[in-house]
Amino acid sequence: MLNRPTLFIPLILLALFASQPFAAADGGRKFAYTYEATTEAQGDIGLETWVTWKHHRGPGRVDEFDFRHELEWGVTNRLTMGLYLANWNYTSTPEARTARYASSSLELIYSLTDPATSWLGTALYGEVTVGDTETEIEGKLLLQKNLGRFTLAANVYVEARWSGENLSHQNQRDGEINETLGVSYRVGKHLSVGAELLNENHLPDWGRPETAFCSAGPNVTVRGQRAFATVTALFRLTNNPDEPNVQTRLIFGYEF
Repeated sequence: MLNRPTLFIPLILLALFASQPFAAADGGRKFAYTYEATTEAQGDIGLETWVTWKHHRGPGRVDEFDFRHELEWGVTNRLTMGLYLANWNYTSTPEARTARYASSSLELIYSLTDPATSWLGTALYGEVTVGDTETEIEGKLLLQKNLGRFTLAANVYVEARWSGENLSHQNQRDGEINETLGVSYRVGKHLSVGAELLNENHLPDWGRPETAFCSAGPNVTVRGQRAFATVTALFRLTNNPDEPNVQTRLIFGYEF
C-alpha cells in the first residue's frame, strides 16, 4: 500500500501556497519533469527547490527522496544559467535509513526561438553534474507550442554517466536516451492543470538499450506575482520492477 500521508504532502503544500493573496501572473514552470523552451529575462534571479519522491512497492519497500536547490540567473534574454548548489537524497528501506550529499550541477539553457513570437519555441539545454562517486553530462532539445490556453512541451535528451568509488576511479559508463511530453491548460490567473509522460531508455556501457521505463500522470501548477509551485505525480506504465511504482516531483520557485 502507498503511504497516503506522504502522498498527500505535496498536494497540501500546493493548497496552502494557492491560498496566498498573490497578484495575477503567468510566469513560472508549468511542468515538473518537462522543460519549456523559455529563458529568464536578462538580469532576473530566481531560486527553485525540487523534491522528488520515488516509491517502490512490494517486498522490501523502498522510499527515495531527492532534493535539489537551484539558483537561476538570466545572463541575457536568450541565455539562462542555473547552479544547483546541492543535490542530496534520503533513502528509507526495511534495513536502514540514510541521507547523503550526492552532487552539484551547472546548467545552461539557450533560447533559439520564442514560443510567444514564433510558430514553435525551441531551446538547447546542457548540464554537468559532479559528485563524489558520479559524474553526468546531459544535453536536451526543448520544444514548446502555445495554443491559446494550452501549452504543449516536449524534451528529447541524452545522458552520459560515469560512476565509481570516487572521482579518480569512475570506471562504469552508462547512458540514457529519454523523452518527456507535457500538456498544460491555464484554468485561471493562478492555476493550470495538465499531464506529463516520461519515457526512459537505459544503455549500460553505451550498448543496446537494456531496460525501458514509461510513466505518466497528472500535473497541477499554481503561481503568483513572483512565486510558483508545480507538482506532477507519475505512475508506472511498464512492467519493470526495478523502477518506482509511483514518483512525485514538487518544485517551488521564487523570482527576486
